Amino acid sequence: MFGKKKELKECVVVDAVRIPIGRSGWKGMEKKGMYADISAQDLLATAVETLAKRVQEKSSAFDTKEIDDMAVGCLSQVGEQAGNLGRIGVLAAGLPDEVAGWTIDRYCNAGLQAINSQAHAIMSGAGDIMIAAGVEHMTHYPMGTSMLVAQQAHLPVIMSKRLAKRPIFGVVMGAAAEMVAEKYKLTREEMDKFGVWSHQKATKAMRDEAWYKKRVVPLEIEMPEYETKMVDGKEVKERKGMVKKRFDKDETVRPQCLDDPAGSLAKIAKLEARFKKGGMVTAGNSSQIVDGAAACMLMSREKADKLGIKPMARIVSTAVAGHEPLIMLLGPIPAMKKAMARAGGLTMKDIDIFEANEAFASPVLAFCKEFDVAYDDPKINPTGGAIALGHPIGASGVIYFTEMVWELMHTGKRYGMQTLCGGGGVGIATIVERVS
Repeated sequence: MFGKKKELKECVVVDAVRIPIGRSGWKGMEKKGMYADISAQDLLATAVETLAKRVQEKSSAFDTKEIDDMAVGCLSQVGEQAGNLGRIGVLAAGLPDEVAGWTIDRYCNAGLQAINSQAHAIMSGAGDIMIAAGVEHMTHYPMGTSMLVAQQAHLPVIMSKRLAKRPIFGVVMGAAAEMVAEKYKLTREEMDKFGVWSHQKATKAMRDEAWYKKRVVPLEIEMPEYETKMVDGKEVKERKGMVKKRFDKDETVRPQCLDDPAGSLAKIAKLEARFKKGGMVTAGNSSQIVDGAAACMLMSREKADKLGIKPMARIVSTAVAGHEPLIMLLGPIPAMKKAMARAGGLTMKDIDIFEANEAFASPVLAFCKEFDVAYDDPKINPTGGAIALGHPIGASGVIYFTEMVWELMHTGKRYGMQTLCGGGGVGIATIVERVS
């Protein structure tokens, strides 16, 4: 009556790109990040437009009208990031009106969830070509902006009394990182060394320009130019005209960690704990607050073959999992176990690249302890992680997915696993296999 049972399709990655990551300039920092005067919509549109053009270059038969949908991960859906940024991104990137679009918030998991959800749609036969992207402009909208905007507008913010015994919303993530460090008996030196390693790996990746340019695409945009004049004893900014600017390198990486490791470690060791008196979590072993965007193109294997496009990798398995919400950063551990079980029983020994989000050093080191992986194992975040590059919340899943897939291509390795922790104790994991 219902017809034959359909076989799941194979979902493959045909390309993935990110723009350079810019330092955040929020909270009155004297030095603004390089994207301070650029819209989040333009960050997203640059990544998506470049992605589409690159796929068109791979196959003249590829028609952007055939893209079924675009999912965009974004945490702070307010201001220019509001109003269904997924659809706005489609239009800003110049994609055809026929392409739909939606936006997803699973906190730090959002970008990878966009990838996984689009992959699931392809696997189930709900489409053949999907874009998954992510963006977060933390200079304009730091964490907590949505709640703050509602409060400032005197709109009701009524929290459920059912959560009274589980005060998860009052816990700062950095405090949770301290809990993880205590639980796994980590030392400050271990966490600081991991922070230095992140910058060293990111520096090496940036200096390998041929491969860096394959995955990191420049952002070129016309921006207003101003000059400062004194009017009645006050400084006044006057617009001079428009100037074209180009951004082609990450703003956040500290090359001195590679060029002078001992000196850099000594400086990081002097940083004060940010979240607990006498604690271990500092700016040197935590992710940077940044602005960024990335996008990847997924297709069914059948469609990629028809278009004559050789895939980069295939999606092997995905998983999400919850964990105790107070300590919150350990959700990736059960998610990883699920993903490996669903991938036919793979183990960490089978994984060639372990792309764990460096929200803080402590949860990554905790994962290493759980899976008996050395802290300095070269398979861990080989091109650097969020400590060096930064963690633009909704975009991070797509940014580091891009890093992982391109590094598999670069090294010829087989399996990669990406994972991210998230607020409230959620974790997500995805395993990919390079297509030879």
